[in-house]
Amino acid sequence: MRVLIVDDELPARTKLRRLLGASADVEIVGEAATGRQAVATLKRSAVDVMFLDIQMPGLDGFGVLDAIASDVAPQVVFVTADERSAIRAFEVGAMDYLLKPFTPSRFEQVLERVRGRVRDAWVAAAPMPAAPPALKRLLVFENDHAMFLAIERIDRIAAERNYLSIVSEGRTFRVRGTMASLEARLDPAQFLRINRSTLVRLDAVQSMHEWSHGDYKILMRDGTELMWSRRYRAAAEKVFGVG
Repeated sequence: MRVLIVDDELPARTKLRRLLGASADVEIVGEAATGRQAVATLKRSAVDVMFLDIQMPGLDGFGVLDAIASDVAPQVVFVTADERSAIRAFEVGAMDYLLKPFTPSRFEQVLERVRGRVRDAWVAAAPMPAAPPALKRLLVFENDHAMFLAIERIDRIAAERNYLSIVSEGRTFRVRGTMASLEARLDPAQFLRINRSTLVRLDAVQSMHEWSHGDYKILMRDGTELMWSRRYRAAAEKVFGVG
């Protein structure tokens, strides 16, 4: 965490610097003795957390927050000897409030809250990884031969321990992998998970019939009968609006 210390009193800054220095995950990017120095530092440096005194000559702690844009404002912990400012501190969005003189244990409590808030901010700001593109072809094996099988030719996929059986037009191919990893690469508009170990291509389904206890029996175009479990049918309702 990148931390800025702002206080017009040197002993107060020294105490904060000592307490923060005991934490390996803290980098003190600067100290400011005035509000204007704090504003200048915030404009040129990335700061995650600011320990900010309220009562300072010239520009006080509240004035510092008014002077900086919201997009550069860090998490703020107000540090002051004036307990009457506590309510206003929270009204302007302070994360916490340290009342001088504070104990090391109280400081650690605040610092731990700061860590959690900063971690949450980092996670929220992190870009989401792009989803891998849907598969168009799958490398499959049959005896000593390999081929690239077009996804639209697959009828169904069955999990068998560490392998998957790929059924296509009466032929069965085996590939090493898991159902979850392959399902994540298939177009959900084309394939449906019907139970723990089976995926079917929707266009290869001939009909579905209610069976028992919420389960359905699925008849594939090649004559194969499969069971669509109640659990997976309920999940499909959210996607396809079926039930």
